[in-house]
Amino acid sequence: MPTATLRFYAELNDLLPSNRRGRDSRRALDAPTPARHLIESCGVPHTEVGRILCDGVGIDLETRLATDARLSIYPADRRGPELPDSSRREKCQERHTPRFIADAHLGALARRLRMLGFDTLWENDIGDAVLARQAAEQRRILLSRDRALLMRRQVSEGCYIRQQKVSDQLRALIERLRLCDRIAPFTRCMRCNGLLQPLSHADAQTALPPSLRGRQLAVWRCAGCGRAYWRGSHWQAMRRQIQRLCPDAADRMGLDPAARTD
Repeated sequence: MPTATLRFYAELNDLLPSNRRGRDSRRALDAPTPARHLIESCGVPHTEVGRILCDGVGIDLETRLATDARLSIYPADRRGPELPDSSRREKCQERHTPRFIADAHLGALARRLRMLGFDTLWENDIGDAVLARQAAEQRRILLSRDRALLMRRQVSEGCYIRQQKVSDQLRALIERLRLCDRIAPFTRCMRCNGLLQPLSHADAQTALPPSLRGRQLAVWRCAGCGRAYWRGSHWQAMRRQIQRLCPDAADRMGLDPAARTD
């Protein structure tokens, strides 16, 4: 029976059982089988794959294999040495302005992405089927810690979130998708994802708590939920967070709204 020999490179090995890392994995080909199925049978979601070589030639995830073949599989954010661009699969990085949808366990990450200006959907009670459908229909990048969810056929763009701490999750995502140049800090509501709109001085005074009224503060209101934002005591702390992630983005914050303090 024909056999496919799979070898995973770089951080894709982290998704394999410890006794299979850095080693070949073999799968019998009892029928023509898409490369995606072979890869996911090893526990690696197709969303994490950026490049596949079959006997040295670039193929895509749906290429069917029926004869003996050797697959070299590289992660979504890496190149193999001297490989043609045509064999790369990095749809996440091609999007000019990425939009996200996060699973129920990633609420903190969703709020941080909104803080950075990224359109990010999140609900704490949404099911996997709905997540996959919305990601496909709205062309959003699905963020999840659930490999099975990312392996759904509907999901074409996604990122497996491996880190436990939200600060590490955010940094890894920014590095993987090269997001620093696309950050627009404090342009979205961290609560509901709505866009923030500047208020006139008169409207700002009514939006501020009584203790702040009369001050010359720039105020923004969420077009979705109506929440008000101004440059309160949290602004500098949040600015430092962004400075650590993307220094250039923090420098662009001079005219942007900041977090409310209540």
